Amino acid sequence: MEEEKGVDANDGEGVLAQLKRRDEEDQGSDEEDEEEADSMLDWDSEDEQDGSDSDAAPSKKKRKPDLPKRGSSPTASTATNLELSPEFLKQKFPALFAPSAEPKILITTSLFSTLHYEAEVLTSLFPNSTYIRRTAHAHAHKYSVREIAQFASNREYTTLIILMEDQKKPSGLDIVHLPSGPHFHFTITNWIEGKKLPGHGNPTGHMPELILNNFRTPLGLLTAHLFKSLYPAQPELEGRTVVTLHNQRDYIFVRRHRYNFRDKKATEKSVVGGDGKLVKGVEDIRAGLQELGPRFTLKLRRIDVGVQWKSGQEWVWKGKMEKNRTRFNM
Repeated sequence: MEEEKGVDANDGEGVLAQLKRRDEEDQGSDEEDEEEADSMLDWDSEDEQDGSDSDAAPSKKKRKPDLPKRGSSPTASTATNLELSPEFLKQKFPALFAPSAEPKILITTSLFSTLHYEAEVLTSLFPNSTYIRRTAHAHAHKYSVREIAQFASNREYTTLIILMEDQKKPSGLDIVHLPSGPHFHFTITNWIEGKKLPGHGNPTGHMPELILNNFRTPLGLLTAHLFKSLYPAQPELEGRTVVTLHNQRDYIFVRRHRYNFRDKKATEKSVVGGDGKLVKGVEDIRAGLQELGPRFTLKLRRIDVGVQWKSGQEWVWKGKMEKNRTRFNM
């Protein structure tokens, strides 16, 4: 009898111990579930372990690198500060934001220049402009840019353009807004005359339309208003001439075209609007472009507050600005 009582007591103690053990296991499993729900890293690691157990040769997924995005422009000067408003620029450069209705442009070259034909071509690109040669006589007075700007301002010119030369090719373009600046310095690359373009046309002398594309920052707006002051506000539409200045990665591509309208061919499609539907009234009309030239590319290097370097700099290009390929100044 005593042996049977001992066995019953041991059985009772074993049942209680089993129940306690089961409760502890249930609580532990609940805590593990909460930890798995809270921690995404543990969840991923467990999935990877399960996958490694099931698959003999697991493949690791690599995250694709993000594409570079266009960064904000540097804030080295007031012209590139994105926090500046157009109203502030108007107060600082009132002459550029309130140009005359009829621009009058004086075009000249650097000292001892041979680019007389290229300067004459610029007179057809910029309306109401006059080309005056700089003297190359050995005993003549070498007029400075400041003196030429004063001469042009006294004769009611609104802008002075100076074509720079390097190895008998156009290398730079200085544009001075009269009477007191600012003074923009550009470099010229890829100069191609109009007569060398395939299928080119000849300019007719009409006042062209102006297209300014992709000038976003305050520095870009300042440059866009400079070119806007070179062309009259009312173009001559009958000439069907358009001048395009397209900014891309701080390079300004200058093009001049003549657009024309013709009948649509049987093999061509009709004009479709943004909604994908045909535009009514122009179903049988197509538009074409004929380049007139010249074709060249500009890059802004420096902006002087007044005329020439001694007046102070509003903005200067530096080589380190192009280290980050996703940040642009214009």
